[in-house]
Amino acid sequence: MAVLLVLLMIQVDRQWQRMTDMTRIMQEQSEDIRRTRNLLRDLEQTVRSGQFQGLEVTTPASRMPDAFERARRASEQPDYASGDWLMLAFATGLRTITPLVSADAYASEVQNYVLEPLIARDPETLEWRGLIAEDWTVSEDGKTLTFRLRRDVTFSDGRPLTAYDVQFTFEFIMNEAIAAPRSRAYLARIERVTALDDHTVEFYFAEPYFNSLQLAGGLQVLPTHFYQRYLDDPRTFNESRGLLLGSGPYRLSDPENWTPDQGRVELERNPRYWGPVDPPFGRIVWRVIENDSARLTTFRNQDIDLYNARPREYQRLRDDQGLMARTQHFEYMSPTAGYSYIAWNQARDGEATRFADPRVRRAMSLITDVDRLIDEVFLGYAERAVSPFSPRSPQHDPANEPMAFDLEQARALLAEAGYTDRNGDGILQGPDGDNFEFELTFFQDNEDTRRMVLLLRDLYARAGVVMRPRPTEWSVMLENLRQKDFDAITLGWTSGIEIDIFQMFHSSQTVEGGDNFMNYRNPELDALIDAARAEVDEDTRMTLWRQAERVLIEDQPYTFLFRRYTLAFVDERIANIENTALGLNLLTVPIEVYVPMAGQRRR
Repeated sequence: MAVLLVLLMIQVDRQWQRMTDMTRIMQEQSEDIRRTRNLLRDLEQTVRSGQFQGLEVTTPASRMPDAFERARRASEQPDYASGDWLMLAFATGLRTITPLVSADAYASEVQNYVLEPLIARDPETLEWRGLIAEDWTVSEDGKTLTFRLRRDVTFSDGRPLTAYDVQFTFEFIMNEAIAAPRSRAYLARIERVTALDDHTVEFYFAEPYFNSLQLAGGLQVLPTHFYQRYLDDPRTFNESRGLLLGSGPYRLSDPENWTPDQGRVELERNPRYWGPVDPPFGRIVWRVIENDSARLTTFRNQDIDLYNARPREYQRLRDDQGLMARTQHFEYMSPTAGYSYIAWNQARDGEATRFADPRVRRAMSLITDVDRLIDEVFLGYAERAVSPFSPRSPQHDPANEPMAFDLEQARALLAEAGYTDRNGDGILQGPDGDNFEFELTFFQDNEDTRRMVLLLRDLYARAGVVMRPRPTEWSVMLENLRQKDFDAITLGWTSGIEIDIFQMFHSSQTVEGGDNFMNYRNPELDALIDAARAEVDEDTRMTLWRQAERVLIEDQPYTFLFRRYTLAFVDERIANIENTALGLNLLTVPIEVYVPMAGQRRR
């Protein structure tokens, strides 16, 4: 009887949820009908008044190519079908998915389905295509970019997106009360953003900037009517967990009340999406599965659609005939693969640390046997990282080589800096007599990182340096970075076609919340970064970037470790997956993948 009662209660809860969803949808449809009537009324008045005379008519042929071409081709495939859910997983819980205050790639992955920029790169040609913007112009001096916006774009709540929302987004980010130091650092070269009318917006740069089109066109547009209230209450915004509303193909069912304790992020298809190609999936869901083995089991059970394998299990999974029969696998080095590193904190509580000495940092890099890490921990599925710049990028100088393991040279540098074994116990002591000891903070739930840190502990001990591993939860790591509360930390950065290293290495970014969280300052590097960012001639700019690379190699504010191969398994039901110039197109927006009707199982 008790079991029947529980089942009845569950059924009632489901029916109640269904009724709630239906009520919400009906309310939204009512609002849409009202807005449509108002638009028709305005159109009728415009026609009667004769105001159409002299208006410029934009035809599709006169517009720049848009970003939906590949998605259109996918939708024309004979087996194309919409529906089903795309199920993914995060290896750690998210602290927040609120834009600007979030600081990790996981939150960015969610936001990319909800917020939209003005333009987007074609994944194959890498050319810029119009998204919210249908076309744009650049002034002769390169300082002014003018975007003309599409007239049919709405946010997911039905309100139209206009140039004034673009202007608001910039001004919101640049407001010092908003906790967005990373975004402000990127946008600081823009002097102002001005809405010239509802569908025309102008970006004015104080001086030429090599990446101006990406910087301006990549701005993800926030709705004024949703976020403006937080200008009067910035603390609520800065401490929020789930304030996310945009114009993208997906939305939160409740854009104000997502919380980390839900253990998942679930986006539903935006029923008002303006794009010419409908979003193929009914929902996109990310489950938080922190344990590697549990995540693999979940993938085997077909409860998630993507699994990024660790090197030690990759070959074993490829030998699993049952798994291979129902999956697709991809092994490649992404053209935009990010890099892993160890950052050496140079100041704590206003006092210089031992890592403020470049000789010490160089010595630490010399005793970090990266080739051995790649062979023993990652089984060769990685390549050495020389610097922040990819070896396939023109920003990299081929003459700049990674630092080779050299224990004797490291000992000589440490001795020069005053670190010697003064009592014969095998541990180095500094000029103050204290042992050379430090903690290395790392994400506790990544097994490969744990293995790497333990190997590093042994390598450092051979040089007389005591490293204490400090496994840490992700949310705590983010707080440590914000407060610069660590000795050394190992993390990774994502990358791009041509990257701007201002945010990570410029002295101005040592502010709280900035990404120069290791307090690194070098006036020579600052000057090179400033010059490169202002240089629009590509050959001259690449020369400057290569000079900056040489300074970073000499200074070693990071020990640059490696770039890892992608070793991905994808459920066979996901169709139209390609490895593009930007990497696998599984998470590309506009969405290019889908599930044929025969393979759908979550409707």
